[in-house]
Amino acid sequence: MGLLEPDGRGRRLFRRNDLTEAGPAIIVHSLAHAVAALSAAAEAGRRVTLASAPEAGIHAGAGWFGALVAAAREAVPTARCEALLDCGDDAGAAQAAIRAGIEGVLFTGRGDVAERLADIARQRGVRLLPTRPAAVVDLAAEFFASPATLRRRCAEVLSSPAAFC
Repeated sequence: MGLLEPDGRGRRLFRRNDLTEAGPAIIVHSLAHAVAALSAAAEAGRRVTLASAPEAGIHAGAGWFGALVAAAREAVPTARCEALLDCGDDAGAAQAAIRAGIEGVLFTGRGDVAERLADIARQRGVRLLPTRPAAVVDLAAEFFASPATLRRRCAEVLSSPAAFC
């Protein structure tokens, strides 16, 4: 049976417990962003989801994102976080992210392909999501901001009650 062939098992495609339990999503574009988000989360005693930019799995790849998350976790070992790599509708990028062990993978492609990927993801302990969680902040506008400014921005957002609804 190939990747795209249906198997008729009819299982639930996605887990009901999406990334909401992992904390609010902060979209990061660099290591400085990820470290700032984790620093602010650790200071606030909150979990956070480090989410990639849209379709970053296609453009930057799972290797880059995995290394970014690993370096940020090493820089802020007290932080509690989950990573989410957006692979858009690219099944190959999603498979690479699953193989790389990225714990959260967003795939927006065809349902039959998503079902096969969900099966592979489950076997590897990876969450496959069909939609992006709402981000509390996208740090793209602060791409060149100082580390202190980034940490302050993340802390402001994480201290807001709206970030945890």
